[in-house]
Amino acid sequence: MKVKLKEHIFNKPILYSFIIFMICLVIRIVEYFIIKTDTTFISENFIHKLIGIIILLFLLKIMNYKFKDIGFVKNKFFKYLIYGLMLGGICFGISYFIECIILYTNLGEPSLELYVNGFSLVGNEVKHTESVFFVLCILLNIINVIMEEGLFRGFFLKVINNKSNFLKSNLIVALLFGLWHFVMPLRSYINGEMNLISLIVMILGYIVLAGIMSIKWGMLYKMTGSLFIGIGDHLFNNIVATNILHIVTNTGADELQIVRILIAQIISFMIVCLIYRKMKNKMQSN
Repeated sequence: MKVKLKEHIFNKPILYSFIIFMICLVIRIVEYFIIKTDTTFISENFIHKLIGIIILLFLLKIMNYKFKDIGFVKNKFFKYLIYGLMLGGICFGISYFIECIILYTNLGEPSLELYVNGFSLVGNEVKHTESVFFVLCILLNIINVIMEEGLFRGFFLKVINNKSNFLKSNLIVALLFGLWHFVMPLRSYINGEMNLISLIVMILGYIVLAGIMSIKWGMLYKMTGSLFIGIGDHLFNNIVATNILHIVTNTGADELQIVRILIAQIISFMIVCLIYRKMKNKMQSN
């Protein structure tokens, strides 16, 4: 059974990556629509991420892979992690500055506030300033990032790249990662928090935005052989820019959060593309 499944995954990696993706997506939908962990004091849907890690462990055993084979390389991991956090910090620093200028021009003087809440597409209301919520936010997002990077950029990219070139493999993984994020706007629509047009725009926007992020993290993995730069950048996006550091005005908080994330991700995508192209040209010339 194990040998046959391994052969199937190896011979038809796109098909089986999609099947595995759909299994994880169904579990994600169950948590978002039925369990709703993010509506509790935990403020984060993490159960499907834990199950995703278990599924990843099962897949590694099936394929006889070790963690280092999918990018969890110990060598220079701390250095790469710091590089990723720096990439996120610099690019989001620019996007926070731009957002503050836009808000200052239109809504008055914005201010930065530190508090924890659940990410919402329609604005955040509850502010948690107790230390326990900051700890929970960091720990749960570490689980989140390990699962997503390990499964998407680690496992899916590796098995698909065994049969296809890197560009095609990276684009397929980016599409899956984009589709992974349609659940949140769908729930907002079903809850009556947005109309159909907004839903369509949000889903398309998420596919593009998450796709860009996935392509960027895939290129970082390709250049270094390690997931940890992508993990660092991913952590900064999820923990700081999305959940902890907020821009508040007299009309509310984080009105332009999506714009903030989009600007930062486009800047970092362009930086990584330039570095990737330079390294690729250097390798070809050698």
